[in-house]
Amino acid sequence: MTMRKYTAEAIGTFWLTFGGCGSAVIAAGLPNVGIGYLGVALAFGLTVVTMAYAIGHISGCHLNPAVTIGLAAGGRFPANQIAPYIVAQVVGAVIGGGVLYLIASGKAGFDPSAGFASNGYGEHSPGQYGLFACFLAELVLTAVFLFIIMGSTHGKAPAGFAPLAIGLGLTLIHLVSIDVTNTSVNPARSTGVAVFAGGWAVQQLWLFWLAPIAGGMIGGALYRWLSHEPDGVVIGTAPAE
Repeated sequence: MTMRKYTAEAIGTFWLTFGGCGSAVIAAGLPNVGIGYLGVALAFGLTVVTMAYAIGHISGCHLNPAVTIGLAAGGRFPANQIAPYIVAQVVGAVIGGGVLYLIASGKAGFDPSAGFASNGYGEHSPGQYGLFACFLAELVLTAVFLFIIMGSTHGKAPAGFAPLAIGLGLTLIHLVSIDVTNTSVNPARSTGVAVFAGGWAVQQLWLFWLAPIAGGMIGGALYRWLSHEPDGVVIGTAPAE
């Protein structure tokens, strides 16, 4: 394992946070020409597709602590690399949130405490969904996400199509759950904007670590049980330094 893998994970998670959350903060609500929920969902999916093709061969393109832990639970990632991958992902996400904050704050009246694409439950859920509903949505959707990742990167899956399956899967997940939690399924993405929104976003951040990680472990372990012939770890092939 080299710094190239960690750097790739940081860059990829930067792009996911900046591109996905940026679409929500900057473009979703523009009068008449805003991209809306569908556009935000596609933006998140496109960040994963583009980075999977760009850095998948370097780091495996996890971009998500829940994915890293879920792949480990599924026998597709070494446990001793979980911590450095997660650190790289969170660093990349916070940098992405910071760049987005600097851009968004250039508009008069910008107020990050109003949300800043943060995830929330109860009164901070876009659709006012309660704690249990939000926890269950994040748990189930992250489990399914890991199921898709495990299957599409399996040695017997069609070669070259994993980024599309994973990106489209994330798009569908957003279409289902933006109104519920503003869609996390990714603790790094949630952290990357919550630290700038502050207040309630930080206070509710625990849910968007706990539920996605639990869901990721369930999805990874379930797929491992269903199909126990994986083709190596999802960790890329960055050359040694």
